[in-house]
Amino acid sequence: MIIELHGLEVFGYHGAYEEEQRNGQLFLWDVQLEVGDRGADDDLERALDYTHVAAKIRELSDARRFNLLEALATTVADALYAQFEPQQLKLRVRKQPAGLGVEHSAVIVRRP
Repeated sequence: MIIELHGLEVFGYHGAYEEEQRNGQLFLWDVQLEVGDRGADDDLERALDYTHVAAKIRELSDARRFNLLEALATTVADALYAQFEPQQLKLRVRKQPAGLGVEHSAVIVRRP
């Protein structure tokens, strides 16, 4: 079974440019956590509570400023993997970079 959060909106002050760190911007998070059969038996105690996953992403984004999207994504992926112990994890964080003329730029991190 895969638990997925798609398009989690978190405002943050990350980026290589001063204006990004000063003004902040919206970051969109997509997370997939392969959890085996956790939750299939309808036992909330053994299931993965995805509200806790979302809260952890917000907490880590708010905790410090990152210059690089790669470092932000890696920090969050490692923390989610350690805390929630999924069999596999795939995390993508996106932002709309100013002046680049693209829909978004993104970084994807995978853990086993």
